[in-house]
Amino acid sequence: FRLSAEARTRRSEQAPMRDGPMETANAHHREILAAATAEHARGLAPRKLEVTQTLSVHADAVPAGEVVRAWIPYPRALPGQQEQIRFIESTPARAVIAPESALQRTAYLERKAEAGKPTEFSIRYALIVSAQAHVIDVDKVVAATITPELAPFVAERPPHIVFSESLRLFSRQIVGDEKNPWRIAQKLYAAVDAIPWAGAREYSTISNISDYALRAGHADCGQQTLLLMTLLRLNGIPSRWQSGMVYSDGDDYWNLHDWGQLYIAPYGWIPMDVTTGRLHSEDPRIAGFYLGGLDAYRIAFNDDYGRDFVPAKTHFRSETVDLQRGEAEWSGGNLYFDQWDYNFTWQVSPAGQ
Repeated sequence: FRLSAEARTRRSEQAPMRDGPMETANAHHREILAAATAEHARGLAPRKLEVTQTLSVHADAVPAGEVVRAWIPYPRALPGQQEQIRFIESTPARAVIAPESALQRTAYLERKAEAGKPTEFSIRYALIVSAQAHVIDVDKVVAATITPELAPFVAERPPHIVFSESLRLFSRQIVGDEKNPWRIAQKLYAAVDAIPWAGAREYSTISNISDYALRAGHADCGQQTLLLMTLLRLNGIPSRWQSGMVYSDGDDYWNLHDWGQLYIAPYGWIPMDVTTGRLHSEDPRIAGFYLGGLDAYRIAFNDDYGRDFVPAKTHFRSETVDLQRGEAEWSGGNLYFDQWDYNFTWQVSPAGQ
């Protein structure tokens, strides 16, 4: 249905495809842009959020009396994006919150399995989530000076960020003779945005995600993001990963989502969401919002991909790249996604209420 216009047309008569609220230009985008100035680009249109996340291992998936270990995603403090994080409670009690330095941050819990009963874990916390809208003057953009701090973000990182010959060729076809980093970023963003979104294989089964996204002709959000990150780095533009959960205000929509950031001098790190991509709007600021802008209806759990947990996981992970659902194991091995369920519930209101 995502790849065939004919299939979508036929389905629309029965059950139309449902996209997220932020995939259509709306009042929230206008609210953000109205608040943004050249000096005030972050911490816009803040929302107060209270979240409950659960992970429930199926009854008898683990022998009674054995300890089940669970890692539930937990946000990092990011100035101007998500702040005032306050842990409220967990079940069972005594959750171990990973330090801020953990780029894939978690709340860790342990509980013994009981015969015939699911082994349930939950955490509840509150925070302030804010939007961003960066006003970029292309004539002021210069090539970034690659400092030791920026160097990792222009480098290859096998297996998923590799400057393969096929990506080099694709980059040359898109970028041409352009030298301005912002115009290069715009061209690459548009090219990856043109790759259709579609559901994809689990990342743990893909040997090189950015190459897969280019060759398959379709990709999901994380695959599109890794492809764009690779192309940006190939052109000397620093890029990095973010991912977490998107949600709504007033209905039950929520979903896993991946996006990223790029470094544009002299502006610094700015957001990019190539999967949400270009919005349908006659206002060019709204149409191009997600290259340089970010809404306040998403929570970031990860500031990188494929990083170790604190405390460490003993057995292999179900998801080797991302962390949005959580992970679980026992002494006998990893518990894969078909052995447990997860949920995300939330309450959102304007900050200050």
